[in-house]
Amino acid sequence: MKVAAIHTEKVFPNQKSIFELLDESVDSLEDGSVLAITSKIVSLCEGRVVPLKGNDRDELVKQESDLFLPRRFSKWNFELTIIQRTMVMSAGIDHSNAGGDYYVLWPRDVQKSTEEIWKYLTKKYQLKNLGVILTDSIITPLRWGTTGVAIAYCGFEPKNSYIGEPDVFGRKLEVSQSNIAGGLATSAVLCMGEGSEQTPMALITELPFVNFQNRTPNQQELDTYFVTEMKEDVFYPFLKGANWQKGRRKNQ
Repeated sequence: MKVAAIHTEKVFPNQKSIFELLDESVDSLEDGSVLAITSKIVSLCEGRVVPLKGNDRDELVKQESDLFLPRRFSKWNFELTIIQRTMVMSAGIDHSNAGGDYYVLWPRDVQKSTEEIWKYLTKKYQLKNLGVILTDSIITPLRWGTTGVAIAYCGFEPKNSYIGEPDVFGRKLEVSQSNIAGGLATSAVLCMGEGSEQTPMALITELPFVNFQNRTPNQQELDTYFVTEMKEDVFYPFLKGANWQKGRRKNQ
């Protein structure tokens, strides 16, 4: 696998569409590759920003999240939130690398935005095997620092199952599945960086372990990648004890 970060011009809200930015920044795409894009530049292109002045960040978190824990429970003054089936800090709201006095929100519908980008690129470059992932940075429990996560994907199977296959010693595996979309996102975000690199995209190539699909994922496939009910999550014994409060995000 090879990961190459892609440099772009500085991105400002409503300056151009994500498709115009892709035209300027991506010279070519080869069959069998995956393009990772940070959700922030998609949000900026979609105009998903609000001014710092006159907007209360805590209220924005409530507005954007499905579930949240108030910041009073955090030593680090963060809200822990669940938004669009992903657990992130503060509903993904941020004002770093934004170039102005405003908060950047997540894209309104991360899966829809990803699928629109995939459709545009596959048509432009006449590709049958192309993956697209939208990424953000998260904090992993019991680890310092951030890692990348795929908040949406398109064009490939997001997991590889080893269930029923033998391990090195011939014993059949019962639960092992590789999170392909998540692993690609982690590698891409590491190369894209978190500071002033100005590389909000990454092209991932030489991917023999990725099973491509020349279509958008259906709902059943999405539901087998994202945990749809908290009680089904392996960490539910911890999650169920938290004082989750319902956010006000409207389903799109």
